[in-house]
Amino acid sequence: MITNRIAIVALLLFAFTKPNFAQQTHQFSLQQALEYAEKNNVQVKNALLDIKLQEQVNREVTGSAYPQINASGEIVDNLKLPISIIPAGTEFVPGTPPTTEDTRLAFGVKWSSMGGVTLSQILFDGQIFTGLQARKTLIDYQKKNAEVTSEEIRVNVSKIYYQLVLSKTQISLLDTTINLVKKNRHDTKIMYDNGFVEKLEIDKLDVQLSNLQSQRTQLLNTVNNGYLGLKMLIGMPINDELILTDELNDDTIRDGVLEASQFDYSQRKDFQSASLGLKLSEYDIQRYQRSKIPQLVLNGYWNQMTQANQFGNMFGSGSYWFPVSALTLRLNIPIFNGFATNSRIQQAKIKLQQTENSVEGLKLMIDQERASAVNTFKSAITDMDYQKENMELAERVYQQTKKKHEVGTGSQIEIDAARTDLQTAQTNYYSALYNAVIAKIDFLKASGKL
Repeated sequence: MITNRIAIVALLLFAFTKPNFAQQTHQFSLQQALEYAEKNNVQVKNALLDIKLQEQVNREVTGSAYPQINASGEIVDNLKLPISIIPAGTEFVPGTPPTTEDTRLAFGVKWSSMGGVTLSQILFDGQIFTGLQARKTLIDYQKKNAEVTSEEIRVNVSKIYYQLVLSKTQISLLDTTINLVKKNRHDTKIMYDNGFVEKLEIDKLDVQLSNLQSQRTQLLNTVNNGYLGLKMLIGMPINDELILTDELNDDTIRDGVLEASQFDYSQRKDFQSASLGLKLSEYDIQRYQRSKIPQLVLNGYWNQMTQANQFGNMFGSGSYWFPVSALTLRLNIPIFNGFATNSRIQQAKIKLQQTENSVEGLKLMIDQERASAVNTFKSAITDMDYQKENMELAERVYQQTKKKHEVGTGSQIEIDAARTDLQTAQTNYYSALYNAVIAKIDFLKASGKL
């Protein structure tokens, strides 16, 4: 009986203390997916940590401009006191006979102790002043890099999101086609049972069904892997369920994308980052140039010291502590260091020129990206419109062919061909739709509007 009670208690404890492994369900629009990625993507989180890291580096630089105060204490055991030799013939006291032999005397005491504080304050240092001036630029540079990283993640999330949205439509279309073939097979089976068609017609439809089922299986596998990739990208646990709520149509793609607007390179986050990098290179030159300026430092210390021949006498009631202190003002004037500073300045100037060249190259790349994005988007919209018309036409042809077949004036070959054409037209349209939305994303990124 007691054993049973113990087992029941153990089961209850396990039920109330076991970790919660239940998966969560997330229903995300594209905007919600982007916001989730902003908080959970590993690259974005590390980029934000780089900002905090730079803040601490800035505090370190600022700290070097503040007074440096340290306390210290020491106890010295003079194991062997230094010996001084007084040569023979020395008169210790005037009027007394001089010594006839060398005299050896030990000066000092066996034990000594000292404790106090030291102060050091840099009054002027050109390199530190440059570091203080560059603090805000360094923070802005890390923030801009975080924005660039976030933008790249937004681009990738948007592309995968819309690809999965279209995949749902493709699966739906494939299911519709499968149901049509199944119905056609059912009708053909009735005609076969009544002796109007051969068994070969049924076998052909079975082959089509098998191929369509295989396509559906492959597409589902691709979609499932796509969901895994999207979860990883936005930082979502793999076991959680993700449901995409946005729909995609051609009207939302073309809205206001190519509206006339004045473009400026500063709209691009990567250009903003490059411009800040240019400013940091200028600070680097300034830092080396200011290293030639004299440095002025104030130092001081205040100590208490005691001495005794026995260790215990240093801290007893009869011990005597006396102050030792000093204040110094030191001026360091660089004169010559083998032209090392000049070499550092020239290196920094060369790196600045390289950065300037990179910025100019970035401008050319941005121009090319924008022009290419505009052309690609216009072409994608044209192709999307064409494929939509072609799909609507294929739909009408299929419906007419189906009616002819139902009244007995059309052949099975005609309806199979019309269905294949419709399936191809639908696939081409949604492929063109996806290409158009990708072109839109690339254009918005190239224009700095994403």
